[in-house]
Amino acid sequence: MRDLRSLPKGHLHLHFELGMRPATLADLAASAGIPTPRTSGFTEFAGFSDVIGGILPAFRRPADFERLIDEMVSDAADEGIVYLEPSFWPYAHLGVFGSAEAAWETVLARSEQAGARYGVTVRWMAAVDRVYDSPEQAVEVARTALGHADRGVVGLGLHNDENGWSPEPFAAAFRRAREGGLLSTPHAGELDGPESVRGAIKALGADRLQHGIRAIEDPALVDELLDHATCLDVCPTSNLLLSVVPSMAVHPLPALLRAGVRCSINADDPLLFGPTCLEEYELCRRELGLSDEDLAACARSSVLAGAAPELVRTAALAGIDAWLAAPAPLTAPALLTAPALLTAG
Repeated sequence: MRDLRSLPKGHLHLHFELGMRPATLADLAASAGIPTPRTSGFTEFAGFSDVIGGILPAFRRPADFERLIDEMVSDAADEGIVYLEPSFWPYAHLGVFGSAEAAWETVLARSEQAGARYGVTVRWMAAVDRVYDSPEQAVEVARTALGHADRGVVGLGLHNDENGWSPEPFAAAFRRAREGGLLSTPHAGELDGPESVRGAIKALGADRLQHGIRAIEDPALVDELLDHATCLDVCPTSNLLLSVVPSMAVHPLPALLRAGVRCSINADDPLLFGPTCLEEYELCRRELGLSDEDLAACARSSVLAGAAPELVRTAALAGIDAWLAAPAPLTAPALLTAPALLTAG
């Protein structure tokens, strides 16, 4: 099988703070004088939110964010990621920075440096929190994002629990963002079903949907995704651990790809869910039976559906074509190492 690490790919669905290494969380907690927060023990979104609430207090200094950015971009380079678009809601960290503007200045400056060092193009998604941000505050989030568009903020997302928090009230914020040239990248079709997806497309003009997999429940909605060329930023392990799907065997990603829907493969929150973006690709090959052609198609979508510069897109697409054109290496039992033979026996 072809080495998925060498497949050029984008990572379009990654929540910034929850992309950190477990060892880094332990270090930050020790520096803050608090026990290392738990990162597991949830089976649904409410428990998941509680876990996140326990992690955020570990961030106490701007240097903590700078460290996380350095490690995040270094890890992306190791995974074959050429374009990285993490999301950030700075309002959880006003006690550290004093203002959202100051938080953005820190992360944008550091990610520019880290991207140049590791050869990864980094752009950012500004997040609206549909539970904590009023529609009026969401417009302010969009305004702040647009104020940093020249530094690397390229999209406006909509996060947190879909149930009871429909996309329509946030239409004004997303209209302002789109008019200013930002991508519309809301969460939809994860915790709520097809109506959430349809609302995100119609009310928010979604270019991409974070998750979006429950569109499969409505064939007419799948046709709408095709008509709009909407990309779904899919996170298989997240969907399993939050009980969006009952088992990996019935995950709808293969069916969505067969229907022609554009999909990217992503990690969402690797600190909490485990797999990195590269490991999600490997899981999709192993557990979902995606072929190398399927995986290359997802990589193409991950490059084209973000805001990567044209030179980055061109080079990445050429690399994907070369990856797929190369003959797949043969694996024979005789090539197994001695430990592997012992394990196999």
